[in-house]
Amino acid sequence: MKKPSILVIDDSKPILCLLKVILGKRFNVIAADDGFSAMSWLMEGNHPDLIISDLQMPKIDGIELLSYLSNSRYYDDIPIIVLSGVNEDDIPKLCANLKISDYITKPFDPSDLLEKINNALTQKRENQFPKGSFLLS
Repeated sequence: MKKPSILVIDDSKPILCLLKVILGKRFNVIAADDGFSAMSWLMEGNHPDLIISDLQMPKIDGIELLSYLSNSRYYDDIPIIVLSGVNEDDIPKLCANLKISDYITKPFDPSDLLEKINNALTQKRENQFPKGSFLLS
């Protein structure tokens, strides 16, 4: 069975390495060090199963990237988890406006992150095949 793919976007090399270690056994991890690199990868026709993104990054920051993804019909089926050091009261409201699946602040608990990823992927699968629909083989 093919591993689900996760696009991880963060300008911190240690965070990217940590996420590759934490997620690498269960998922195909694609790393981008800023929003511009992530957008380039996506515009090449790539379509991950889930995106994890920081908010504060150079070139294209997380807010700009997530606004684009949230407004695009092509990417609207991809769950997005924000993983950021920003801990402001308005971030959860912003995430709700941007169709973000979940928000985790740094430093984070890896088991928490894995639980949120599994929840988001389960929700995605359940929404793809509404109750009463059948797959024909």
